[in-house]
Amino acid sequence: MNASPSSQAEQVIARSTSESTPWWPEPVLPTAGTPNVVVVLLDDTGFAHLSCYGGLVDTPNYDRLADRGLRYTNFHTTALCSPTRACLLTGRNHHSVGMRGLSNFDTGFPNMRGRIARSAGTMAEMLREDGFATWAVGKWHLTPMREASAVGPFGDWPLQRGFDRYYGFMQGETDQFHPELYEDNRLVDQPRTPEEGYHVTEDLVDHAVDLMRTQHSMVPERPFFLYLAFGATHAPHQAPNDYLEKWRGRFDDGWDVARQHVYERQLAMGVIPPGTDLAPRNPGVEAWNDLSADEKAVACRLQEAFAAMLDHTDSQLGRLLDELDALGISDDTVVVALSDNGASQEGRQFGVLDSFRHFNDSPQPLDESMARLDDIGTRTSSTNYPWGWAQVGNTPGKRYKQNTHSGGIRDPLIISWPRGIDPLTNGQIRTQFHHVIDLAPTLLDLVGVTAPDEIAGVAQQPIEGTSLAYTFEPTADDALVVPTRKERQYFEMFGHRAIWADGWKAVAFHPPDTSLDDDVWELYHLDEDFSECNDLAAEQPERLSSMVDIFWEEADRYQVLPIADRSSALFAGHATAGTPRARDTFVYLPPTQRVPMDSAPALGSRNWTMRFEVDRPTGDEAGALLGFGTVNNGLVVHIDGDGHFIYDHNAYSTHTVVRSPGPLPAGAIVLEVHQERVRRGPARARLLINGEQVAEAIIPLVPVMVSSIGMDIGRNPTGVGGSYEAPFAGRLCRVEVATTRAFRHDEEAAMELAAAAEMQ
Repeated sequence: MNASPSSQAEQVIARSTSESTPWWPEPVLPTAGTPNVVVVLLDDTGFAHLSCYGGLVDTPNYDRLADRGLRYTNFHTTALCSPTRACLLTGRNHHSVGMRGLSNFDTGFPNMRGRIARSAGTMAEMLREDGFATWAVGKWHLTPMREASAVGPFGDWPLQRGFDRYYGFMQGETDQFHPELYEDNRLVDQPRTPEEGYHVTEDLVDHAVDLMRTQHSMVPERPFFLYLAFGATHAPHQAPNDYLEKWRGRFDDGWDVARQHVYERQLAMGVIPPGTDLAPRNPGVEAWNDLSADEKAVACRLQEAFAAMLDHTDSQLGRLLDELDALGISDDTVVVALSDNGASQEGRQFGVLDSFRHFNDSPQPLDESMARLDDIGTRTSSTNYPWGWAQVGNTPGKRYKQNTHSGGIRDPLIISWPRGIDPLTNGQIRTQFHHVIDLAPTLLDLVGVTAPDEIAGVAQQPIEGTSLAYTFEPTADDALVVPTRKERQYFEMFGHRAIWADGWKAVAFHPPDTSLDDDVWELYHLDEDFSECNDLAAEQPERLSSMVDIFWEEADRYQVLPIADRSSALFAGHATAGTPRARDTFVYLPPTQRVPMDSAPALGSRNWTMRFEVDRPTGDEAGALLGFGTVNNGLVVHIDGDGHFIYDHNAYSTHTVVRSPGPLPAGAIVLEVHQERVRRGPARARLLINGEQVAEAIIPLVPVMVSSIGMDIGRNPTGVGGSYEAPFAGRLCRVEVATTRAFRHDEEAAMELAAAAEMQ
């Protein structure tokens, strides 16, 4: 056979192969020596949480990365999860690509569609075209959640945005012991139960390791891009028991002592500049010594659960790093580790055992917390810590996640690449101002890929970030010898605004449901005032005015407008035709895959009726007919082992159980549950068998938002209640759910009175 020609033009096609000359295209592979890329993203982890940033939680594996790489202390995010992820993966600002806020919402404006615009290709789309294997593992939260059911549409799922493989969860949070899991383009069950030792963080790393090992075994010359986005340390803070026990009593001195200790560690480590002030306590954070003994006990347990979760996550990162070492590819792998925003304020003033209390505006009663103290951090709680501990995680700054002060937007960033970064830089700190949009152009620089002008026929927006690869060069002790190449950066989240330019920052806190014009702008010389403690607005009004003008210039340039000044505009949306929520009546024909929260009927905010067509041939068949949520918050309809028809409503682990007085007959029957509710208050639940009411009860409290875990038909693997073990053993033929709006005001008032009487 003749030698293969060098180009297709030299290929010869004759009547026979003997007279022809074959040609094969060269495979698409990056240049030899191109590194792998691993991006490890934490969730709601503050600037001061990792021990290499002065934090009190042992994170030896993050420290391990820092010791063989660089730590950045002037790195910023968007103050919220979906927007930061959009910036990270595209190199563009979040408003520019349609992700102003959470992907759960589409406000009707270009800056908030709940999906990344096709004109903003992801790193996965760019790198895959250059021959990289591309994998996403963990939290996604970049798909409109109404499109995350088993029927899609799939256009904004990970595989359709450039990733070859995906394993993880699509929602903004998940129960760590009972996650809502997806693999590639389908929902899947978790591989083990909590009783068998399951925890989602371990599962995610198992899959990441398997992908790396398989790639290295099959095609080691092909580099990979792994995007590993942990659920930690977003609420719920849950960890295995041995990690919970490890942290018992470690925070008993309280948040004031802890924050001072972190601050002193940061100064000693050089993580914050000499002379940095410690910001005062945020509004609503009480002095630790002013708390009651019970308040302290609950707050300590909640912080212990957070610490256990972060500690456990660090151990799983260690497993990943160990695997890179075992495969002999650590030196050839760029590892980028960061968080998506600052520590969360969603645990409220005193913390919660049920994280959905935040979304339902329902404070946690202290007596309930004390009664369930030993549940904290386990699968039977869904906790988030108080503001005081969140501020410790954001030391030395002000405020939290969602805010554009430093507590919300300044985050840890570690970059390690043993073969590509001078070893003289190992362990060094970099203080240049940078932003999460700068990471995509940095990584593209490192692997030698140019952002394309077009992807899949769609013209691409310019990359808006600035590569920070220049910071990899060894420096003198003062990292500011090399000034930042960043010129300016705006911030906007929930009406909170900020602008950074030339070492100065102007920032405005926006109280909800007020005019933007009423907001008070503050001015800080950030190069000299790391913690934003010295407001110079009154002293330098001309500079402040100029900075505010720059903000509006950037807002116009990057599609920030319109800014949401009212709460109703933050989470606006509508029922999109072609998605499961676009109707009031739902019919399920078992077997049915889990229905995610945003695709399921609105069981918390509506009146509803469930109708089950059931066949029990012998009358012994039992099990769950429908379940929504988890052991911490949800509802379940089931038949118990004695044949009773039961509706169990679980509001923050407080159960209201409605039960038929006698067992169900054998054979084909129709079962119904009706729930009629007050807008934010009690409900009346009724059970019907073959059209005849057999039981009713008042449910004192109905959360509007039930759970991040959706609905199962014919089973309840998350265990909302405790009197059933298996899926329904009989034949569940058909399930209908119909929802309607709330009662008239006079009817609601009557139900409130009935609920009050029931509780006396």
